[in-house]
Amino acid sequence: MEEKNFICTACPTGCKLIVRMEGEEVVKILGQRCRKGETYGRQEAIAPQRMVASTVKIANGIHPLLPVYTKGSIPKRKIMEVLEKIRAVELTAPVKAEDVVIANVIGTGVDVIASRDMPAVK
Repeated sequence: MEEKNFICTACPTGCKLIVRMEGEEVVKILGQRCRKGETYGRQEAIAPQRMVASTVKIANGIHPLLPVYTKGSIPKRKIMEVLEKIRAVELTAPVKAEDVVIANVIGTGVDVIASRDMPAVK
């Protein structure tokens, strides 16, 4: 039996989780103080996911870079591939917060969106 240790980030408590596994199957989760911890521990042990935040180049904006993020979590193993797609993007201002910058990035079903307005230079 293998044990994996995590600090849960599902709520502010930050429980120390121990996930016991046999092969690819979760057998037991210890240390959680709420149901969110059990869900988090199972997900983290089997198929970890993360949100991604970055910036893209933007022409004619009041700043040279526009902050962006994934609208949902993506598989952790695909982060570098997502970042490559984000780095290739160049936009032109104006852009509104929550505008889709990349739809369905690398086939994950998750959009990359603008996290702020970027007005054009007058």
